[in-house]
Amino acid sequence: MVESTVSNLDSFVQRNRPLPEPKAISQEIRDRSSTFVATIFSAATPEEAKSHVQYLRKVLHASRPATHEISAYRCMMLKPGKTGLAGPDDFELKTGYEDDGEQWAGIKVLKVMESLAVLDAVVICSRWYLYGGIMLGSARFSHIETCVIEVCRTFKSQQELEDCIAMLSTLDDILKQLRDELALLSGPLTSSNDDSSPHLRLKPPDYTLWTESDLPKAKRLVIAREKAIASVKNMIAKRRSS
Repeated sequence: MVESTVSNLDSFVQRNRPLPEPKAISQEIRDRSSTFVATIFSAATPEEAKSHVQYLRKVLHASRPATHEISAYRCMMLKPGKTGLAGPDDFELKTGYEDDGEQWAGIKVLKVMESLAVLDAVVICSRWYLYGGIMLGSARFSHIETCVIEVCRTFKSQQELEDCIAMLSTLDDILKQLRDELALLSGPLTSSNDDSSPHLRLKPPDYTLWTESDLPKAKRLVIAREKAIASVKNMIAKRRSS
């Protein structure tokens, strides 16, 4: 990958704002003279992916440089001259990897990303190795893959949660509009414990506080909102026909 001239945090901040934040960092794997850790960032373009690698190398790991910063990226991008309105054919997948001196390691990272369908991300597996120590042989690839799998799975869960939250926000708005419409058709009513009641105004959860552990709850809530919307639509139809 293209080397950057960035040598410290100040100069990086001047050239790139805001600073990238890792989406996930794996647990350390220590084996004899080596330590392995994987980090994943969101990246929309190969250039952004390479910039994040340099940020990790030159800023986050500046005080403890890794022996190897093995990386790979997968970015879904618009083809030149395309708008995206024509569908999937307007897009192309850009991929790349860098061994950084650890031969055959970069493709291992990329293969894990492919197997887990990770897109718009760059994964860096950092290895610290004490030269003169015990050689790991093929075991190093197993450690690399284990670390990469961990952050990729976390990244996928985060994406799924973000999708659910976006869906919930849309469904909350639709449900509110439908309840308001039903209230106009129904007139004053006594309170009801029915979630589809037009007069029931439950404060929606603060989705910004949710983490990957809330994903099952988010999925259940999406289903509940869809059922409530269907129920209110049915009530509106009955009111209009009566």
